[in-house]
Formats: sequence, C-alpha cells, structure tokens
Amino acid sequence: MHNMTIQQLRAASNAGEVLDVTLKGHDGAFLVQIATRSGPHVVLAKAHSSEPRRFCNPITAVNILRDIGITISQFDASEWNPAEKEEIAANSGRTDTMRKVHQAVTYTEWLAAEIQESIDDPRPSLPHNEVMARMAARIARYKKPA
Repeated sequence: MHNMTIQQLRAASNAGEVLDVTLKGHDGAFLVQIATRSGPHVVLAKAHSSEPRRFCNPITAVNILRDIGITISQFDASEWNPAEKEEIAANSGRTDTMRKVHQAVTYTEWLAAEIQESIDDPRPSLPHNEVMARMAARIARYKKPA
C-alpha cells in the first residue's frame, strides 16, 4: 500500500484527486485510508516517514481532514480493538511532563508573590545575624525539656 503525507493529501484534495476517505480502525488505533483517481488506496503517513500515521483518538484525524477541506468520509471500526491501544512514543510521559510544568509555573508564581510581598513590606529590614540569633533562641526554647 502506498503512503501520502498531509501536504500531499492537501494538494491531492485541492486538485480533485481524492475520491473517498475512510477512517479505518486497525488494532488499537485508526488509519486514514484514501482512495484517489490515479490508483490504489493510500494511507496517510507521518511527515518524514513512510510509516502510517496512527491516531489513538479518531477526532484528531477528523480535525486534520476537516482542516484540509475533507468534510465527508467513512468510518470503519470493524478491525478496531481499544484493548490493543498502543503507547505512542510522542505521548508517553506527556501527562507527567505537563503536571511538572504546571507545578513549576505554580511554584514560580507563588515565589514571585512572596518576593514582591517582602519588597513591598514597609517594616525595616533586619540584619542577617539578628535573624539568625532570633531563630537560634526559638530553636533552643523548643529543645528544652518540659
């Protein structure tokens, strides 16, 4: 089976070469199968590869097709098995990464607010050695046996 990139599909669609598009379930993902005027069915491929582009979420494929201008297609889930959903390398760890990014942004915002609050505080600053002496006295009070 031949392959076609998104750019090639866009050009073929604009030229009227696309007869039919089917979103076809295969194992745990969906492939975009394209029937053209010039020959056999082709499959939508990754940008810089001849490997078929696999969509875990068919809505993603529908959005791409719609952006290209293909608004009518077929849907075939006869060979789709959601239990066989594969982990795509591009998506693995994405949730953890996004969680860490969110935590970092939240911490940075909190820290910036704390620093600004300290800068805006009208009370006079205390010398470092005075703060340390006060902390040592406090620690000593809590360490004394009752």
